[in-house]
Amino acid sequence: MLTALLVGVLVFILLALAIAPLDALGWWSSKGADEAAETVQQILVADDGDDSPEPYEQYVVYLSGIGAIDGHSLPPEELPLVEALAALPGTCVIRDVFPYSVTNRGLTGQRALAWLWRRIEKSRLKNPEALAGMLVNGRNAMQLFVSSDRRYGPAYNIGTAREVVLALRRNGYQLDGGKPVTLVGWSGGAQISIGAAWYLGMGRIPVQVVSIGGMMSDDPGLARVNHLWHLRGSKDVFEKLGGVMFAGRWPRAAFSPWSDALAEGRIDVIELGPMQHNAKEHYFDTETVAPDGRTYLQVTIDAVVAVLTGRPVRTIPS
Repeated sequence: MLTALLVGVLVFILLALAIAPLDALGWWSSKGADEAAETVQQILVADDGDDSPEPYEQYVVYLSGIGAIDGHSLPPEELPLVEALAALPGTCVIRDVFPYSVTNRGLTGQRALAWLWRRIEKSRLKNPEALAGMLVNGRNAMQLFVSSDRRYGPAYNIGTAREVVLALRRNGYQLDGGKPVTLVGWSGGAQISIGAAWYLGMGRIPVQVVSIGGMMSDDPGLARVNHLWHLRGSKDVFEKLGGVMFAGRWPRAAFSPWSDALAEGRIDVIELGPMQHNAKEHYFDTETVAPDGRTYLQVTIDAVVAVLTGRPVRTIPS
């Protein structure tokens, strides 16, 4: 029975991987090519025609982890971080981009299986540790791999970049104004961030990325990221998988976008402390207290705020 179960799980994973790119490819074949060309033109144009004063000094786009179900509702544990970033002077925080859909459609939106995802979400709200929650995580994790795939990633990542550009414009951002844009990606959102950065960095948008426990590849987008701060926990197994699964991140991988960015000093890998990815003692844990009196959630908030304000990151003392 155990063998049959393992075979069933393997078959499910293979099927999920096979159909994962269909969302991006379907969008591309219908109207994605035209929308992508329009997005690239907006990014590359020297003057976007908007001379109104920008209301903010910096823009932060928050891309949630694989537990997210749409761009309008964040998991409750992540809200304190987003609220702390929004409280920074002169900072606009954008949180309505769903990183696991090239068209920004949530799982419960206008989809053929929206009814199923709504039932799954109700079940997950009652018991976050149930199988229902794992289905959401699994589905979104597959989109992470689509983003990192050299074949399908370009279509997926330009779709995400387009949604980021639209969100920035909705909030008064001028594409030729030179104001910094920081993509803060938690978990799978980190890979989606560096994937989209390839297109966002084509023009005059200064792009930087903050990864929180991100599972990232050696994505070409790293070549157009001004700086990447990779905040990780020493007990985060999921984050470590990125360094194992993607050969371009191996220590001896020469001339990969990751190794090039490291050599150029554009990547800071900062170990926050003995944090895990989820379950107990994770980045958003409000109960576990570090030796310096801060909760793990506060450690994470302080670290991201420090990056955005140019201050040293306070890690958990050993």
